[in-house]
Amino acid sequence: MTERRDFLRARDGVRAARPGVVVQAFARPGDPQGPARAGFTATRKIGSAVVRNRARRRLREAVRLLLPLHGAPGTDYVFIARAATPARAWTSLLDDVESALISLAPRVRAVRSSDPA
Repeated sequence: MTERRDFLRARDGVRAARPGVVVQAFARPGDPQGPARAGFTATRKIGSAVVRNRARRRLREAVRLLLPLHGAPGTDYVFIARAATPARAWTSLLDDVESALISLAPRVRAVRSSDPA
């Protein structure tokens, strides 16, 4: 995802916070079987540009590995880096992303099933 409106729409969806990442999810209306999309963000609170880029790169790789396994089709995900993201152990970061995706799956399905379509 690259457009601001997609990030803002995901903000109104469901969310899961973990020590290494915050994940927001929004089920796209009218596209229940489309691919899951991902967007990444890191605020200035995280640190300098170098640190923010490192955090985004780490999240991108974790999502590349885990989204095909645990992501819901037709859903937009926004992964927000936290202060711990750049230095967090790789296995811990993977666990954070995986547990967030798993916990969001039933909530995204519930939202999708209540949508009039």
